[in-house]
Amino acid sequence: MIELKNISKTYQMGEAKVEALSDVSLKVSSGEFLAIMGPSGSGKSTLMHILGLLDRPDSGEYYLGEKKLNNFADNELAAIRNRLIGFVFQQFHLLPRMTALENAELPLIYAGKRHLKERAKQRIEEVGLSARMNHRPNELSGGQQQRVAIARSLVNEPLIIFADEPTGNLDSKSKEEIISILKTLNEKGKTIIMVTHENEMAVHAKRVIRMLDGKIVSDTKQTPTPKPQEEAQADKLIDEVLSKHEKKAREIQFFEYLLQAGQSMLSHKMRSFLSILGILIGVAAVIAMLAVGTGAKESIEKQLSSLGSNLILVMPGSSRIHGIAGGAGTVTRFTFQDVAAIEKLPEVKRVSPSVSGRGQLVYGSNNWSTQVEGDGVNYAEIRAATPIEGRFFTEEEVKRRDKVAVLGMTVVKQLFGDANPIGETIKINLINFKVIGILPVKGATGFRDQDDIAIIPVTTAMYRVFGKDYLDSISVEATSPDAIAKIQDDISNIIIKQHHLVTKDEQDTFQIRNMADIKNTLEATTKTMSLLLGAIAAISLLVGGIGIMNIMLVSVTERTREIGLRKAIGATNKDIMTQFLIESVLMAFLGGISGILLGSSIALLITVFAGWPVRVETSSVILATTFSLVVGIVFGLWPARQASNLDPIEALRYE
Repeated sequence: MIELKNISKTYQMGEAKVEALSDVSLKVSSGEFLAIMGPSGSGKSTLMHILGLLDRPDSGEYYLGEKKLNNFADNELAAIRNRLIGFVFQQFHLLPRMTALENAELPLIYAGKRHLKERAKQRIEEVGLSARMNHRPNELSGGQQQRVAIARSLVNEPLIIFADEPTGNLDSKSKEEIISILKTLNEKGKTIIMVTHENEMAVHAKRVIRMLDGKIVSDTKQTPTPKPQEEAQADKLIDEVLSKHEKKAREIQFFEYLLQAGQSMLSHKMRSFLSILGILIGVAAVIAMLAVGTGAKESIEKQLSSLGSNLILVMPGSSRIHGIAGGAGTVTRFTFQDVAAIEKLPEVKRVSPSVSGRGQLVYGSNNWSTQVEGDGVNYAEIRAATPIEGRFFTEEEVKRRDKVAVLGMTVVKQLFGDANPIGETIKINLINFKVIGILPVKGATGFRDQDDIAIIPVTTAMYRVFGKDYLDSISVEATSPDAIAKIQDDISNIIIKQHHLVTKDEQDTFQIRNMADIKNTLEATTKTMSLLLGAIAAISLLVGGIGIMNIMLVSVTERTREIGLRKAIGATNKDIMTQFLIESVLMAFLGGISGILLGSSIALLITVFAGWPVRVETSSVILATTFSLVVGIVFGLWPARQASNLDPIEALRYE
């Protein structure tokens, strides 16, 4: 069945070279029970590793049946190991987080035959562990663990069983049980190749070869060699294993990888939790920060819309950054003549002059300091401020400088509580005013409460309250958005002409802004802050990704022997890499989902306790989830590659 021709193998140990095998030739027939013996360093383990396709010779030829396997790819050798070879190791190599039955099922996973798990149950029963199949390895004795390993080696019905010191860690009774099982398997036609240093075990073999210094020094047949089976059986099975149909059948389903990753995470709960926590905090920060930024943007848009549409503001002062009027300190003082001239422009729909200042309001025993604005009658239409109760003042009341006031909702609550203020008299800077209306609610920002205001006629404010003979600003409503640019130019010309502003510095003593300019400025500021907050949050997410990478690298080290076992029973490099990568992505995904929930909760708490407007957008959730998955892939890729590139022999020997 197996033939080695002039096999040699040399290992590099530091600067020295160690010749493990030297020109070894060997034939193993079907149905043999072969024991390989020799002292430590004789090359017996290396010979078994090459026979079992776990290692490749430096020179010589390897035949399985009539097939020469020297040039077979690693994934092809893995498939042959999975289907034609079973391993029983001295250290058992059972996965501690799995039950005896689940350990026996492992080769079926890499054969794409998980649906045949009833076969694993039968093998467990055949080795006498039907009552212990749902127990974990730490609940089994050494002999029972080795029987589980034998059941695992048999689950894919291999042609050959390799047993590496199968009784080395067992007591006398367990040794007898294991050798009895191996002899029974051999009697049923299985080829057994056993490495041992115990003569009492070797006497049960039908053929014993002894090794020394990398060479076979004796080959003794203790009982007649059974009649060889057809060598074509191995060739046929190899062709079948490597066929396209079988390759397709061996493709492991995503669910299997996910299950393996989940089991690994559950077996190291604290380690997995810490990895997930890093991503959770990062995603939660991203969600919360973007929610704050989005809420601020929407709040600004809402406030701007409440100010009115097609609005142009004419204000004193320079628009230049370095100073007012080039540093001269003068500003243009607007008059009612300016208002009248602007009002005559054909593209202007409405105009409202305005003055403002602070005022102390008193009603009964209640008093409140607030913003007092004097405005024209068009203010209500221009600023979308038609009273929700009562009325706005009239043109006649403006001309007469009547002492009437329209109050914002915050002022109403502070002075009147739940009482109706319409018709009541309040004092504004010790002057009696009659309340005639309540303004609509416009909301608050982090800087100003738009409802904390009192509106009085502009003339009353100028001559009775503030003692001003000039206007602080002029609000202009254009007939359409397209007319805004022309109106700005026309207003500029009017101000320059009426105030005789000749020099550039004189012409820079006023500024004209439209709501589009203000909106763009505020949006740019909000966007910058959102990007800054998002970048800070992304850094925490990046740190979480580094945490996952560190944990996964530790996991690779801790599970080195497990990786070696999986490769021995048929896992390819791709299988190992995919499993570890999915484990990394799964932790990142769970962290991402948890982070979304936490971030949304934080955003809600910000709204409740701080009063800031926030909004969690679907795009933010998608962005955070995608980012967390990308982090899982990027930072899990290197550990996954490290795991997949491990040599199975070195991995199995790892302590």
